[in-house]
Amino acid sequence: MASVSYRNVVKSFGDVNVIKNMNIEIADKEFVVFVGPSGCGKSTNLRMLAGLEEITAGEILIGDRIVNDVPPKDRDIAMVFQSYALYPHMSVYDNMAFGLKLRKVDKAEIDRRVKEAAEILGLGALLDRKPKALSGGQRQRVAVGRAIVREPAVFLMDEPLSNLDAKLRVTARAEISKLHKRLGTTFIYVTHDQVEAMTMGDRIAVLHAGELQQIDPPRVLYEEPHNVFVAGFIGSPSMNFFEATLVAEEGNLYVDTGDFRAMVPAQRKSMYGNYVGRRVIFGMRPEHIHAANFAPPSITPSSLQGTVEVVELLGHELHLYVNTGSRSMVAIVDTRSGPTIGGRVSLVMDMGNMHLFDKDTEVAIR
Repeated sequence: MASVSYRNVVKSFGDVNVIKNMNIEIADKEFVVFVGPSGCGKSTNLRMLAGLEEITAGEILIGDRIVNDVPPKDRDIAMVFQSYALYPHMSVYDNMAFGLKLRKVDKAEIDRRVKEAAEILGLGALLDRKPKALSGGQRQRVAVGRAIVREPAVFLMDEPLSNLDAKLRVTARAEISKLHKRLGTTFIYVTHDQVEAMTMGDRIAVLHAGELQQIDPPRVLYEEPHNVFVAGFIGSPSMNFFEATLVAEEGNLYVDTGDFRAMVPAQRKSMYGNYVGRRVIFGMRPEHIHAANFAPPSITPSSLQGTVEVVELLGHELHLYVNTGSRSMVAIVDTRSGPTIGGRVSLVMDMGNMHLFDKDTEVAIR
């Protein structure tokens, strides 16, 4: 087992820096997820760790060993790719055993590892099948099994679930989380899906344009985003943002968006005092906006009105797209609230869960 360290890592293609001074410390046996939009550097970070891309500057360590110049086969890692890359002419057993055979591992040891991995992944009855006789989920498990039999210090997974349908992805991500706990090995997982990241990772590293924006446990990332990008990327539907001015009147602070005013809770006044009179970005998550007649009594309320543009019923909740005047916002409201498209709606925001960001730097104000 091993820790992983990125120390001032840079990756350039010609004059273009795609990874900019990456510094991450991943503990032994930790499950860390790299998440971000396409082109942010997630897979490049993983490929540098695997030895499939050269590092332009900096160091990558596995355990205490700098691996910049270590060949991929000697890094004690195993990687699962987005495409399962199974050999179509080989059985499940032979696909899983192939890498060990190349390493000239003893035949009895190969058999033990393959059957043990098959048992863990529920593939015991499929070992004689060819990949064409397997479903997408079963192929994905074979690809994971091929990595498991290596018994590596670090598992690398590059969007391994992206080829699966939505229902199977939910099942597969639960299986991978259980697998991590069972094996007790360091996992580094790449995805563009923030739901996967939130449900699987011990910590999540949010990347944007080749830079690390924040790395924290899921709850911290969700409740205390460092900047506008993290706040908007994490959470579904994403956070609502309003350009606003912080106004002081009669001993109270208000966020004034032009369309509506919202009073800042008293306990936050000292936090935001230096921004009175300045332009800010006001953020509110959809789940903290309620239909006025179904608002929880415990919240710190601030009311607004708008016109309903879209209604999305998800069974257990209602996503409401509302125009407040100059812009639209999303609210998750009680299904009993009965809004109609084109009608007016009264909403209540829970200001105890407000977020405020510096307009110029887009960094959270705390």
